[in-house]
Amino acid sequence: MCGRFAITLPDDAVKDWFAVDLVRPLPPVPRYNVCPTTDVTVVARYDGARHLVPMRWGFIPRWYKSPTDGPLLINARGETVAEKPAFRDAVRARRCLIVADGFYEWRRDGDLKEPWWVQRADGNPMAFAGIWQVWNGSEVARQVTCAIVTTDAGPALADIHHREPVTLDPAEFGLWLGEEGLGAAALMRAAVDGALIKHRVAQAVNSNRADGPELLEPLAP
Repeated sequence: MCGRFAITLPDDAVKDWFAVDLVRPLPPVPRYNVCPTTDVTVVARYDGARHLVPMRWGFIPRWYKSPTDGPLLINARGETVAEKPAFRDAVRARRCLIVADGFYEWRRDGDLKEPWWVQRADGNPMAFAGIWQVWNGSEVARQVTCAIVTTDAGPALADIHHREPVTLDPAEFGLWLGEEGLGAAALMRAAVDGALIKHRVAQAVNSNRADGPELLEPLAP
């Protein structure tokens, strides 16, 4: 799964890397501990162009009367995303890229949760496969929401956790965004061996109030 990540890239760098046409005001960066229910930076295609926009991380199904009317849906399993009523329309018509530098994952050791930082081995920005939805609630103003698509963990992460976010390469962006016809389902798989690197980080990141570049520092062996 993916429950926290970081983004430090300036908006102009994100715009160039993702070949975005239009940019709306985005959440401020750097952010070293992005948490669910906050706004995140997303690439979505609509009206014939790629847009860089903020979205609430936490997908809200149409039938929710309020954002807390059911479980918090920050991830969508790739194996069932096309079948689940909450997600099936979005994965067919509203796929997006959620922008990050990398993400945190936790390995359980008894009662201890050990945090790790994961990023691309080549140092380039990370793009999570995502889905999005406009929610019009009766109690809260209209919100645009998203979730990260996950899959079984590959060789880089299997020793930490059994799930990982689907991460996409630039050559795959167009297919996931619906610009290149059918076949996006084939992209919902783990990163290839060698594509991701990881290191342990301090327990400070366990607090959703923590922030700062020190969260990414490798923990001494």
